[in-house]
Amino acid sequence: MRSSSSIPVLRGISIGLLSIALVMAVISLIGYSRQRNNYPRGMTIAGVEVGGVDPRIASERVLQVYNSPIEVHYGEATFHIDPTTVGFDLDMDSMIAAADLERTGGSFWGGYWNYLWNRDPAPVDVPLSAEIDEDQLIAYLRDEISARYDQPPTPAQPIPGGTSFTAGEPGTILDINSAVRLIEGTLRSPTNRTVILSYQRSAAGRPTFQNLEILLQQNVTVAEFDGVLGFYLFDLQNGQEIHFAMDKGELISVTPDVSFTASSTVKIPIMVSYFIKNGSAALEEPSPTLILDMIRLSENPPADRLMESLDQFRGPLVVTEDMRKIGLENTFLAGFFCSAEFPCPLLERITTPANQRTDVFTDPDPFNQTTPSDAGMLLTDIYQCATEGGGALVAAFPDKINNEICQQMINFLTADKIGVLIEAGVPEGTPVAHKHGWITEPSTGVIQNISDAGIVYTPGGNYVLVIYAYHPVQTIWEPVSALFAQLSQTVYNFYNLPTSQ
Repeated sequence: MRSSSSIPVLRGISIGLLSIALVMAVISLIGYSRQRNNYPRGMTIAGVEVGGVDPRIASERVLQVYNSPIEVHYGEATFHIDPTTVGFDLDMDSMIAAADLERTGGSFWGGYWNYLWNRDPAPVDVPLSAEIDEDQLIAYLRDEISARYDQPPTPAQPIPGGTSFTAGEPGTILDINSAVRLIEGTLRSPTNRTVILSYQRSAAGRPTFQNLEILLQQNVTVAEFDGVLGFYLFDLQNGQEIHFAMDKGELISVTPDVSFTASSTVKIPIMVSYFIKNGSAALEEPSPTLILDMIRLSENPPADRLMESLDQFRGPLVVTEDMRKIGLENTFLAGFFCSAEFPCPLLERITTPANQRTDVFTDPDPFNQTTPSDAGMLLTDIYQCATEGGGALVAAFPDKINNEICQQMINFLTADKIGVLIEAGVPEGTPVAHKHGWITEPSTGVIQNISDAGIVYTPGGNYVLVIYAYHPVQTIWEPVSALFAQLSQTVYNFYNLPTSQ
């Protein structure tokens, strides 16, 4: 039997323990309630740690991170962008509301139980809620970054008085589409606040045709050629042309163009007329040999025989008529070549707009004449016929001329290999379909005119180039042929610019 005196003692101890437990429970409830006012440990809002702080401080933390400027690198430039200037807008209210729901939405007593056992809740991340005005961002990139930091390309420039061009430098252009993606990603990141913008290379600008024309005219001036020079260039890619004439170093009108003795360049029209008459009929000997000897060896008897095949008596005039049909009013043949010992008669005295000029004199031969532009347009027609099946030749003679025939003509012209004049101005191996010409006075050996007309095929573009030169006293071979080569080299270099290192 227990002593009755021990009961009050036990009761007192029990009451004390219960009181202590109650006090501890109250204290823990107060602590839990205070903790519940803050976000749980491990919680993040938009990737920013907010555990243990109240909504006000959490909001300040998130705003401090996302409203801080981002660092931007573009080329060699570094600058900072305020997110608000590019249309970045945080939806702080919705993120705080979502965080509060996580903070207070769970069971109070379940949370209290976890608190008593010091068990942390599972980490929660409230995702970023923000909008970016893409139009505002693009406008900023275009007006503030691209306009200020893009590097324009430097065009190639002619070297005055020479035949070369400086290498242009490529430029840089901001890749705006890529920049939008990169900056949007950086604005939405709490940790990676640096972005490196990419750019696109813009090709170095080409010199203009006007630059080329000025340089070509400088070439003539520097060479001190004091005769008459006619020049024609046609770009076979875009149809641009350069056409000028100079007399004693001064520019003169080319309306109408200047008439020159056609000499052996008139053999191109003879070849064209032969194919106009014979159409697509297979070439049979001796015709291929006659054409080759006329073009490659520049012999006159084969030319006469080919014209006789057009008409025994009027062959040269048939060539003239064919040229008229394709619009070449300044090109004609008025007689056979024959020879100095056995000259042929002039069949007809032909006047043209070019040979009626009185302001410039080149002593054009009444037997054969042309102009740089006529010769150039004929070669252009042959090229267009061969490559596209079009042009004035096909339009005028649709039943006779086609691309295969025109390619045959180009093949014959490519056989003219002399290594001087236009050919001397291009790298070895460059295809040049051309016909050269000059006339030497048999009794004196004096040359008064030199000419070359051709199609030049280059990696940078194909073109027609025609040059005629006349001097009333003597067209001295070496300086004039060197001038032809220099003009040819200038044109070739224009189409095939050096690359920047």
